[in-house]
Amino acid sequence: MAGGRLTQRDRQHIASGLAGGLGYAEIARRLDRPTSTVSREIARNGGPGAYQADQAHRATWRRARRPKLTTARRPAMPGDPVAARDFVERFAALLVQTGMPRMAARVFTCLITTDSGALTAVELVQRLTVSPASVSKAVGYLESLDLIERERGPRRQERYLIDDDIWLRTWLTSAKQNAMWADAAQEGADIFGAATPSGARMAQMGRFFAQLSQDMAGDTTPPTSDDAFTVLAALVHALGEPRTIDELAVALDWPKDRVATALNDARRRPDMTDPVTVHRLDSGAYTAAARPGRLTAAQREALRGS
Repeated sequence: MAGGRLTQRDRQHIASGLAGGLGYAEIARRLDRPTSTVSREIARNGGPGAYQADQAHRATWRRARRPKLTTARRPAMPGDPVAARDFVERFAALLVQTGMPRMAARVFTCLITTDSGALTAVELVQRLTVSPASVSKAVGYLESLDLIERERGPRRQERYLIDDDIWLRTWLTSAKQNAMWADAAQEGADIFGAATPSGARMAQMGRFFAQLSQDMAGDTTPPTSDDAFTVLAALVHALGEPRTIDELAVALDWPKDRVATALNDARRRPDMTDPVTVHRLDSGAYTAAARPGRLTAAQREALRGS
């Protein structure tokens, strides 16, 4: 049952969970306790590598019998090693809650709370009391997210470090990932057809991630070029007749790569070309049509019948 003090049986479950490689959140879920309760318990009693249920229970009993000088909570002082260890464990637990693997969270927290911001694999193994293989796997995961870098240190040892640009780099990486989602969604809208419910849904997804990517990248200038508007005008002027890149290049007297770039710009930012958007047909030709969602199904049907 949630609430109340941890029992000796609770602490035995915590020790078993740590031995089994469970994360703090999963251990807490099985105990029906807040994750913060579990993280504090482990931090107070040696950390995940040294936690023992019986010792933790005896230590808690001794702390409970210790006379209290004041009922006010003493704020943590800078340099307090106990408070520092507690914070490290709680911060790692927070990262686990956001979806980061537990070992990667511990390695990242260990690096970010080190004055130098850099440690070797051997130092990480010693600090975290884990195997070199665990550290290597965690480092690989963090590198894939662009959260840490590696450099050659003294005696040809590799060091893993966090630099001052980590947050900006991570932010821009997320912006690129959102742009990839936008491109994939737009491709799906083209394949399923923007007039279908699934195609309209994909188009809406594409617009959302395209806007999110632009906002995160800090691009405040309209990314849609004048060429994109010119190509759009050409397709509208064709009165619904599809046109290939070759045909548009001849009509506009442009190189084909310029036409292709302009079409891509228009398709990537339908919010800028509203209420008209560019569609790529299965044949490879392009046409211009009303942006999906601008007209309801009833309105489109009424216009067809008029």
